[in-house]
Amino acid sequence: MSAKNIIFLGLLVFIPISLTAHFLEWGDLIVFITAGLAILPLAAWMGTATEEIAVVVGPSLGGLLNATFGNATELIIALVALNAGLIDVVKASITGSIISNLLLVMGFSMLLGGLRYKEQTFQSVVARVNASSMNLAVIAILLPTAMNYTSVGINEITVQNLSLAVAVVLILVYALTLLFSMKTHAYLYDVGVAETEEEQAEPEVTHEKPNLWLWTAILLVCTLLVALESELLVDTLEVATSKLGLTALFTGVILLPIVGNAAEHATAVTVAMKNKMDLSVSVAVGSSMQIALFVAPVLVIAGRFMGQPMDLDFNPFELVAVVVSVLIANSISSDGKSNWLEGTLLLATYTVLGFAFYFHPV
Repeated sequence: MSAKNIIFLGLLVFIPISLTAHFLEWGDLIVFITAGLAILPLAAWMGTATEEIAVVVGPSLGGLLNATFGNATELIIALVALNAGLIDVVKASITGSIISNLLLVMGFSMLLGGLRYKEQTFQSVVARVNASSMNLAVIAILLPTAMNYTSVGINEITVQNLSLAVAVVLILVYALTLLFSMKTHAYLYDVGVAETEEEQAEPEVTHEKPNLWLWTAILLVCTLLVALESELLVDTLEVATSKLGLTALFTGVILLPIVGNAAEHATAVTVAMKNKMDLSVSVAVGSSMQIALFVAPVLVIAGRFMGQPMDLDFNPFELVAVVVSVLIANSISSDGKSNWLEGTLLLATYTVLGFAFYFHPV
């Protein structure tokens, strides 16, 4: 067993510790730290399970499964926060997730993968389709914000109605992207798998086909546990971060998405280091697309049923950060090639945005 696996097995002990700290009331800061540590090995197992499933079902569906299960945790947290009326926290987590996946996850994937392999490739056609989808998402969150800031005396109901209409369009577009990637143009997304299988099909070594049901069960169990630990994080977030000297904006946009998207982080980086850049990009960009085209619209619709005024009118500073992230991510990924320097550029952009949110006044 590798040292990495031994460390992750050891970190599993923080699952019962975090639950014990919660029920015995050891303090919010202790619960917050232990719950965060407990998510790390669970995210690693989710990454392993998704990779094994992708061998059977292909990288596009494997990436979709990882993005779906990873964002399921975030969706649950957002729904709980929305029901409690923490709308600003929900919006911050949405923008933070898009920024985190496009810059932090893809940046680390390209950097670490590029250090091992001089140049990595992925489908440029897919990259362009993803870029167009993310551009649509930017337009969707830009218009309600722009309308609110360019109109005098506009009421909340009008902004909410516009957001609801836009949400329906985004969900339809998300469904069409799934149809495109899994049905009408599935061959574009299967190239990476064919190449990987050819590399693995060596005469001397025979690879046993992964047990799909076993790894699916592991993925489901880990997802449920991540959701549970994430709930503990959210419950103790406000007190713990104030003790750490962090603002609510920085916590919502930077810290919470890093913890909530740990599954995507681990999976995308792991597969990139194994030269499976198609799957890595599918995980990182696919997760951002799902947040923008599915999770955010679902939260707008759910807010209507919950009686909470959830809309797509975001903080202008957060919106600028999203636009910057989408622009540089699209620019770097448009040619279907990546190297360590491009990964460094993405990480540098994320670092600059992180400083900006850290020093942004409350």
